Amino acid sequence: MTPNVVLVTGVGGTLGGTLAARLAANPDIERVLGVDTTPPAKDARGRVEFVRLDIRHPMIAKIISSAGVDTVVHASTLVNPPGPARRSHLKEMNVIGTMQLLAACQRSRTVRKLVVKSTAAVYGAGSRAPAVFAEDDPPAEIATSGYAKDAVEVEGYVRGFSRRRPDAVVTTLRLANVIGPGVDTVMTRYFALPVVPTVFGFDARMQLLHVDDALAVLERAAVHDLPGVYNAGGDGVLMLSQAIRKAGRVPLPLLRSAIPAMATLFRGGRPVDFSPDQVQFLNYGRVLDTSRLKTAFGYPPRWTTAAAFDDYVLGRG
Repeated sequence: MTPNVVLVTGVGGTLGGTLAARLAANPDIERVLGVDTTPPAKDARGRVEFVRLDIRHPMIAKIISSAGVDTVVHASTLVNPPGPARRSHLKEMNVIGTMQLLAACQRSRTVRKLVVKSTAAVYGAGSRAPAVFAEDDPPAEIATSGYAKDAVEVEGYVRGFSRRRPDAVVTTLRLANVIGPGVDTVMTRYFALPVVPTVFGFDARMQLLHVDDALAVLERAAVHDLPGVYNAGGDGVLMLSQAIRKAGRVPLPLLRSAIPAMATLFRGGRPVDFSPDQVQFLNYGRVLDTSRLKTAFGYPPRWTTAAAFDDYVLGRG
């Protein structure tokens, strides 16, 4: 069922802003409200009605109620932030912001659909991980800190909302690392380094999701009723060593304990994240089973992992 009034959080970011503009271009959707503390890019505004607001503020409930919002797309979770930032601030934005938003949705008489952008990082990475993670698999290692822990907590609150509002359609999308031209994330900054640190003796398997496919998946979930949890990633994998060669970079094998210290060596450029979660991923990698996305959700990604990475390299200039 096509929504009438959609609210998208995180429109100041690439995914949130572009998604809001795409939804606003849909003639069947009456209104699209974009919420963030920073406005979307000018080319991503269109008919989007921008509301400058921190979703941790209780005012979010009034906006949802007064506008008669029936569909909420929560795209502001910082699951793969572009480099290190104040941990307490990011945790508040991710967890406290989600709690406030879900409380507003729960009280609303008009909200009937919730779409949440999550991350494949909830599965973790480790030596005991399955070769391919399906949606029902438990995490390889429970995250005790960082952005993966935030995502686990966010999904827990979303499940609680689903139990309290069984009448609402709830869709959770666990995206693989998003990549493509113009995308600025942990991974794109990592592959932009002149010398790329790797874990000595390991060659991680990586699965990537092109930004166009990420937008298509989020848009489809907003427009159609597709309840459930879905993995989203391109077909195939890249070994970390292959990706470094494709990017035209030089690998620098290091002991795992030495990699976090590399962050201090790149202070002159854009910050690069070498948190424990990220180092664990570089150690073991992670691959998703996307059969549910292709069958039940009805969207086979257009870009393979290799093609998505090649497009990133081509457009990096």
